[in-house]
Amino acid sequence: MVLQKWWNLRLKRSKPVELLAVPTNRNLQRVVARVVGFYLLGAQFIVPLCSWAADLETIVQRGQLIVAVKDNLRPLGFRDANGTLQGLEIDIAQRLAQELLGKPGSVVFKSVSNRDRLAVVLDGQVDLTIARVTATPSRSRVVSFSTPYYLDGTAVVTNIPAILGIADLTNQTIAVLNDSSTIAILRYRLPQTKLIGVNSYTEGKTLLQSGKVAAFAADTSILSSWVQEFPTDRLLPLRLSAEPLCLVLPKGVQHDELRRKINQALDRWKAEGWLQQRAIYWGLL
Repeated sequence: MVLQKWWNLRLKRSKPVELLAVPTNRNLQRVVARVVGFYLLGAQFIVPLCSWAADLETIVQRGQLIVAVKDNLRPLGFRDANGTLQGLEIDIAQRLAQELLGKPGSVVFKSVSNRDRLAVVLDGQVDLTIARVTATPSRSRVVSFSTPYYLDGTAVVTNIPAILGIADLTNQTIAVLNDSSTIAILRYRLPQTKLIGVNSYTEGKTLLQSGKVAAFAADTSILSSWVQEFPTDRLLPLRLSAEPLCLVLPKGVQHDELRRKINQALDRWKAEGWLQQRAIYWGLL
């Protein structure tokens, strides 16, 4: 009884709580989804964040396929001297847009940084991403991936004629980017080599030219551009790891048809040899 009187008195003295009018728009939904998603991630749970990317029907009605790409990553996606986007991933996006929409020139490109390659799909800023994204289990929890269009992986570039294969690197010194996943691969595959960390590809190139290292190790897609720019260097034929590059797609049953058509197209292009031809054209094979 005493407790009840005390509670009634507290209610009388308390100021009324003002309720905020919360708008139910898409921007707020995105914020809420991200907050909830990141909260659960912090609580050691990984949950798919909501996606508002367009489904296939919406894309067809719009008449355009919006694709996030890299514009500074030769030979996958880069701008030529005229500012025109070029590269393997640009070719794939252009043909895919024609495949889905039945007309050429129906793709809209959005340049994207590495850190935003998945976020632009989650936010619905683009329909999909083709920007040198490796399919991993952790990423698969928040986005979907297509079948691979290119098998990337760790490779080694050298300018020493006597080094013909990976076995010739035993007891040699190899430059590698600091804090990269390549370090663990080299330590596992080439335990008898000495590694020197560098902060940039330019620094690695300088060490290689000066003879301070025998080779430089990085992803094949990156080093393919390297040897195109510096013909005196060459890639060793064996890759030390394999990493599938895939299109990034939104999760959700509403996007099943889009994923199915994209996978069908990629499988057909592989069977026809078109993907291999384009990879060879861009110096990736």
